[in-house]
Amino acid sequence: MYDWRKMTEPERAQVLEVRRARRLPWHSPPHWNHVGEHQYLISAACYEHAPIIGKSPERKTECEAAVCSLCREFSADLYAWCILPNHYHLLIRTDRIRNLLEALGKFHGRSAFAWNGEDDRRGRKVWANCFERRVRSERHFWATLNYVHHNPVHHGYVKQWADWPWSSAAAFLEEVGRERAMDIWKRYPLLDYGKKWDR
Repeated sequence: MYDWRKMTEPERAQVLEVRRARRLPWHSPPHWNHVGEHQYLISAACYEHAPIIGKSPERKTECEAAVCSLCREFSADLYAWCILPNHYHLLIRTDRIRNLLEALGKFHGRSAFAWNGEDDRRGRKVWANCFERRVRSERHFWATLNYVHHNPVHHGYVKQWADWPWSSAAAFLEEVGRERAMDIWKRYPLLDYGKKWDR
């Protein structure tokens, strides 16, 4: 739905009709009622990808501390995370996905109020919708972990994973070693991310 503002009125009507027919929320990703413990990629972005989180290093650190704390409260495992200037990704395992999403939503509300006050921008929309994607296989898991850790490199903020401070990448590399991390990178490349194995 990021292209909504670029669509013509007929294109918007067609998209809305498809979402209505599938009983999906009109303007946001659906939150599925997954029962039991599963692994998920959770992603959230600032509205129109504005770099609001990235206003300062302190703000990125604040965001990282808050979302990681919530993940530890509502998840069995927090495998990987990455906080960027305009979005974040979390790779977790939980049987309380609805509770976690609700808690992240409350953090989004609190942080929007605080950051808008700091920036003298009352009324600004800070966050777009947060969504979860269930991890479906071991291959999907490792490719997702690579995706999360590679995100700062992909977006051009750093040259190497460990150079981005608001990520679990450095700890992951220290834990598994560079040789094992390189093997995972080669076996589960991002070129495949979101293709056949992800169905």
